[in-house]
Amino acid sequence: MAQSPTSSELADAVRDDRSLRRFLHGLPGVDQVGLEQRAAGLGTRSIKKDAKLQAIDTAISMVDLTTLEGADTDGKVRALCAKARRPDPARPDTPQVAAVCVYSDLAATAVRALEGTGIHVASVATAFPAGRVAQAIKLADVEHAVAAGADEIDMVIDRGAFLSGRYGQVFEEIKAVKAACGDAHLKVILETGELATYDNVRRASWLALLAGGDFIKTSTGKVSPAATLPVTHLMLQAVRDWRDTTGELRGVKPAGGIRNTKDAIRYLVAVHEVAGPEWLTPELFRFGASSLLNDLLMQRRTQLDGHYSGPDYVAVD
Repeated sequence: MAQSPTSSELADAVRDDRSLRRFLHGLPGVDQVGLEQRAAGLGTRSIKKDAKLQAIDTAISMVDLTTLEGADTDGKVRALCAKARRPDPARPDTPQVAAVCVYSDLAATAVRALEGTGIHVASVATAFPAGRVAQAIKLADVEHAVAAGADEIDMVIDRGAFLSGRYGQVFEEIKAVKAACGDAHLKVILETGELATYDNVRRASWLALLAGGDFIKTSTGKVSPAATLPVTHLMLQAVRDWRDTTGELRGVKPAGGIRNTKDAIRYLVAVHEVAGPEWLTPELFRFGASSLLNDLLMQRRTQLDGHYSGPDYVAVD
C-alpha cells in the first residue's frame, strides 16, 4: 500500500455494510508483477553461519507444531507435546516451540501435557477446515476449546460469503468468535488458496484486522496452494500498516507447505524487510507446520557439529 489508512477511515469502515465494502474496495490494487518480483528477490538473500544458527533457533521458537488428522489420538498428541517441550533431547539448549495446535476435542490432552512449560495450546475451531456449519455451532466449537484450556483459537472464515461479497457477514462472524474466545488469542484463517486474487487477500486481511483478529493466517493446510511468499508479503504489509495507523501489533501465521529450513529463513527475511524486526518474535509471527521442525533440527545440528546429521538422529513425527 502506498499509504496507510487513517484512523478516521478505519472507524468509518465498520459503521455498516456499505462503508465496509467501500473501504475494502478502496484499498489500492496489488501490483502482481512487483509483488512476486520482490518476494523472489528477498528469497535469494544469503545468511551466514552465525546468523543462520540464530535464524534456525528463531524459526523453531515460532513453530505451531500441528496435528490435524482424523486419526489423531490422545497418545499422538502427548507425543507431539513431548517433542514441543524438548525438540532435540540430545541438545537441551534447543528452543521450545511456540504452540501445539490440535482439534478442540484433544485440547485438554495438550493442556495437561504442556502444563507449566509456557507453550501455548492452539485449537482449530469453527468447523475447521471448511467452516460450513451454522454460526451457533461454530461458536459452541470455540467455547468448547476455550473451556478445555486452549489459549489460542484458529478459526476459518466463510470463504463462500467473502467471495460472494457478503463482507458484513464475515466481519460479524469474526467479531462473534473473538467475543467467544474470551482471553484466548484469535488467529483468523483466510484460506488464501481459495481467494483467487491478491486483491482478495489484501481485502480479507484488512477485514480480519478490522473485526479484531489477533493474527491473520494464510491457510488450513488442507487446500493447495497454501502459504506462499507473495501472499505472506501482503499480509505482513497489512499488519505493518495497521500498526502505523492504530499503534496496535497484530501477527501473521503462514501455514501449509513450509517444509524446510531454507524456506523458513526466506519467510524470516520477509518479516524483517516487509513488516520490520519488531515482528521477529513468536508473539507476532508463527509457522503452522508439522514436518518443518524436523528439518530445522537437522540443520541446527549441522551448524553446530559441522557435518550433516541426517534424519536418523532426529525424532521424526
